[in-house]
Amino acid sequence: MTESRDSKFPRDGEPDTPDMLDGEHDYAMWDAAYVLGALADADRLEFETHLVGCASCRQAVTELTAVSPLLSLLDYDHVVAPDFADESTAAPPCPDLMTSLLARADQRSAAASDRSERPPSLIPAAVVDAQTVFPVFRTGNYAPVHDELTAFDLPVQGSIPAELNGWYLRNGPNPRSGAGHWCVGDGMVHGVRLENGRAAWYRNRWVRTESFERPFPNYNDDGTRNLHASIANTHVVRHAGKTLALMEFSLPYEISNDLETLGAYDFGGKLMDSMTAHPKICPATGEMHFFGSGNIFEPHVIYHRADADGQLTIDRPIDVPALTLMHDFALTADHVVFMDLPLLFDLSLAFTQQNERDLPYRWQDQYGARLGVLRRDDPYGPVRWFDIDPCFVFHVANSYDNGNSVVLEVLRYPEMWRDSSEFGTDAELWRWSINLDTGMVEESQLDDRGVEFPRVDDRLAGAAARYSVAVGSGALVRYDLQRDTASEHRFGADGSHGAPSAPGEAVFAPAVGESDELAGWYLTYVYDPVTDGSELVIIDASDFEGDPVARVRLPRRVPHGFHGNWIPD
Repeated sequence: MTESRDSKFPRDGEPDTPDMLDGEHDYAMWDAAYVLGALADADRLEFETHLVGCASCRQAVTELTAVSPLLSLLDYDHVVAPDFADESTAAPPCPDLMTSLLARADQRSAAASDRSERPPSLIPAAVVDAQTVFPVFRTGNYAPVHDELTAFDLPVQGSIPAELNGWYLRNGPNPRSGAGHWCVGDGMVHGVRLENGRAAWYRNRWVRTESFERPFPNYNDDGTRNLHASIANTHVVRHAGKTLALMEFSLPYEISNDLETLGAYDFGGKLMDSMTAHPKICPATGEMHFFGSGNIFEPHVIYHRADADGQLTIDRPIDVPALTLMHDFALTADHVVFMDLPLLFDLSLAFTQQNERDLPYRWQDQYGARLGVLRRDDPYGPVRWFDIDPCFVFHVANSYDNGNSVVLEVLRYPEMWRDSSEFGTDAELWRWSINLDTGMVEESQLDDRGVEFPRVDDRLAGAAARYSVAVGSGALVRYDLQRDTASEHRFGADGSHGAPSAPGEAVFAPAVGESDELAGWYLTYVYDPVTDGSELVIIDASDFEGDPVARVRLPRRVPHGFHGNWIPD
């Protein structure tokens, strides 16, 4: 399945082009104009392409973004696009620009002194190619939206299958302030209600957790956790009649069919732990398997299980030597698999970090990497650990039993966050085969495309699904995991499905009464940078590379986010 990617952007380790060296180049004064939103569209796209290969400009944009409220104090004509600059007036060098910004902040602070808080600076969303986005910068479609909308009877191009009756919901960070890493913005759920061939409504709602209006810390003074403190921004799942918004370091929050927040959910007072954003629901038993992590004291990880009625039945500690960032795990018909990988919580960094956009996790070479296998029929029995090559995995695409082996298909990073919490490498599809007899793990790379957010038909959770769909660069990539091949549904000028666009995670909605993985539809939000708008796109699984069967035009842009689900009636 491995094939080369054709990309005009340099990969990690490739040399920069000459105009990106020594800090002196044609783009030296574009950084402030970019952050302010003053570049013309063509120049903005050109500069974002340049950012990929220029470390000095990326650093400058990062620093200027951190002071974007100061940039907003600068009049528009002080930072103009080069196309419109008066050639007789040289742009001030960056140090002079920063001095000017700080001076203007002092001059205008008195005018704002009678306000309890300054409204956020609304910087226009830039047109950003999917290959050049930098989540920490909050530009383009990573920028948040600033209000909640409800719209009815949405316009549709094509035909929505009449049997699609339910809700498509997707969660993601929507920061309310300019501070902090994009990943830790407040959760916002975007939902579309489909019924009888029509798009009945669109809603977007913040998940209004107990810490939403009056923030309080996740950790108490004694180091214990306050599990009600949550941004609830990572996933939304439904189990035992309850729809839960999830973020792995806190309790889940229940939301209604209209996306209103109902409150923290602790399984009737029985869950004294956080809940992963990636629970697994067994299609055979209806049980929901999950784990809790984030405790700086031992046990750092606890495995939980709730029955089909939502009753918590199992709480079992998992012995790991340190607090690792365990985002996902794997479920098969007979086993649960935990990933103990070398991305560790750094307490000293949490207390001393200089950059508020940084996250307190760092790569640790000496920690190693291993997979822990627990039998489902012996949940309090031993966990068998199997060493693997050091790497990091956010998401498991597929997992199943195969004779005496347990197989995981994962999106693997060679490492993660060695020096900072910027995303500098791509994840690629790998397969791990854990031989329970020999104690060895066979590790093989299946593809070298950079992809993320893999999904399978949820009815095959724990079984050998044939297809997994992930998000690539301007495309959805569907892997045939039995034949080790891949196909793409492209969104962009080099494809056949419209202007350059950026799809999100694709969720499979099966046709009623059908078991075939090709009998159904993929649903995804797709951002169009030309219109600065979004659509819910519906793709026939049996014609994956063909035109979508329907495009639902949404009343507003849906920012890039994380995970969601199709919740049928």
